[in-house]
Amino acid sequence: MPPVAPMLAKSVKDIPDVGHVEPKWDGFRTIVFRDGDEVELGSRNEKPMTRYFPEVVEAIKANTPDRCVLDGEIVVVTGDRLDFEALQQRIHPAASRVKLLSGQTPASFVAFDVLALGDDDLTQTPFAERRRRLVEALADAKAPVHVTPATSDLDEAQRWFTQFEGAGLDGVVAKPVDGTYQPDKRAMFKVKHERTADCVVAGYRKHKSGNIVGSLLLGLYTDDGRLQHVGVVASFPMARRAELVEQLAPLVVDFAEHPWGRWADQEAHAGNRMPGSVSRWNAGKDLSFVPLRPDLVVEVAYDHMEGDRFRHTTQFRRWRTDRDAETCTYAQLEEPVSFDLADILR
Repeated sequence: MPPVAPMLAKSVKDIPDVGHVEPKWDGFRTIVFRDGDEVELGSRNEKPMTRYFPEVVEAIKANTPDRCVLDGEIVVVTGDRLDFEALQQRIHPAASRVKLLSGQTPASFVAFDVLALGDDDLTQTPFAERRRRLVEALADAKAPVHVTPATSDLDEAQRWFTQFEGAGLDGVVAKPVDGTYQPDKRAMFKVKHERTADCVVAGYRKHKSGNIVGSLLLGLYTDDGRLQHVGVVASFPMARRAELVEQLAPLVVDFAEHPWGRWADQEAHAGNRMPGSVSRWNAGKDLSFVPLRPDLVVEVAYDHMEGDRFRHTTQFRRWRTDRDAETCTYAQLEEPVSFDLADILR
């Protein structure tokens, strides 16, 4: 019965030879609970997402066994790749908006594990058997319900790691074939892409604990010379966060002098991705920031891009005092080879 915390993965640099590798889907981790016409979609933090994805609920009723618990990912596909930004927009408080978006940007469910079938609790069953039961249970499933592809061949897994990124996937997951299902435990392995980029430090947000740096706001210049907000870097020890306030003090400027001076204008956010807008996940969160003269350059590590910004929080690597901020453009970013998502789901 819900809620159940999903089993997690720990990051490793190389794909381990544990007998099973599958794509790492970039969506909302979801555990599906079905009992007849009752369907519940549980999220990573164990909160229900059922109301946001009515089309997924109907697809689950049409394509899964009457009584089952499945682990997988809710994704949105735009064109030939995953679209996490469109997926985020699906979380909306208004029922009318939810209904509209379910038709405009319908979601799919990709299953990669089964926790129960009928009266059988499979969490203590080895993964190899769970995978067999999953494939069998969803043998007749049709889009938008899918079973994730998988391989035991490390060479093929490495090819997937490189090729599938072009369809918006962000790596691979390896699962020990003899492993049981362990909720909230990092019992799997994930290998994600990591690259580096030199970015302009355009401001910082204060830490929730007081007047120290919480995160640095990063920017890259577009071809027409605009400084675009691309993400944040926040991986600093507490002592270093206090030191950064003093280090950055000479660069603090008024908003009138800053490229993101219109940050409080919501229409400006829609077109330019400036920081300061309300988070749809936490409307009470303070996203205001301290503007800095865009002179300082930092090298950060990132996994991949989502549109024109970093998909996840980046990791600090080093300061680049040898580089001019104006040279930090999108041109330095590596573009993955294009790959059609339909080929993966087939």
